[in-house]
Parts: sequence; C-alpha cells; structure tokens
Amino acid sequence: MSWIYKGREFRDEDIPEGAVGFIYRMQAIISGHAFYYVGKKNFFSNAKVKLSKKAMPSDKRLKKYKRVLKTSYQNYYSSNDALKSAHKEGYVIQREILMICFSKTDLTYQEVKHQFMLNVLEDDTSLNGNIMGKFYKQSKTNT
Repeated sequence: MSWIYKGREFRDEDIPEGAVGFIYRMQAIISGHAFYYVGKKNFFSNAKVKLSKKAMPSDKRLKKYKRVLKTSYQNYYSSNDALKSAHKEGYVIQREILMICFSKTDLTYQEVKHQFMLNVLEDDTSLNGNIMGKFYKQSKTNT
C-alpha cells in the first residue's frame, strides 16, 4: 500500500523542493483490533558509493566514497516491531502522511507535538511505547 497525503497517493514527484521528511500515522487491524503508530521519516538517506578507479582523486588520502541521496520512504513500514511483523505477515497497513517538514529540527518537533496531541502514551490502541525515549507508557499493573 502506498503513502496517502491529503486524500491522494503520494509519489516521488510530489516531494516539495527543500522538504526533509514527514510526520506519519500508520494504522492496521491486527487480530481483529485496530492499532496505530505515529512517527517521522526522512525523504532521503545517505548512501556511500565506492568510487571507481577513474573517479578516484589523484590524492589517495581523499575520500574513497561519495555520498548520494536516495529515497528511502517508499518501502518503510515503521520502526515499530509489531507493525513490521504485521506487514511481513500480510496485514494491510494504511500509511498516511500527516505533515511535511522542511528542516530536521522541525521534523523532530512536529513528531513529538503530534504524539502528544494524539495522546499516544495514554491510548491503548497506540503502538508508541515512548516519546523521545523520555516519556513512557504507564504500565497497567498497580504496585
């Protein structure tokens, strides 16, 4: 299933100039129960490509690799293990882009903002276990 943004399918050519990444919400029905996850994803990732002998600089001390940007969001199914497993098992996962961000700082801020706005730590249907590794879901046991 592809990404949906503002009610329509999102493609590479829809990436705005200067955009860094996006805030997403993934939803799935797993074993009869609906679950969702809110997170962030960069549009591009850096990949090292080894230089050929012709492309190698004459000074051998210089880099042997160059970095190229490649799109990495198309086949992304969350950092959440339950969603990744559900995808591998064939469950349909709806992937929605909530917001596009134009800086890494804004991307992180908007992720946290959306997670708090959607009460992901208090909602039992949310698969988010924490926010920024600082705020965690409360356990259901009374001690």
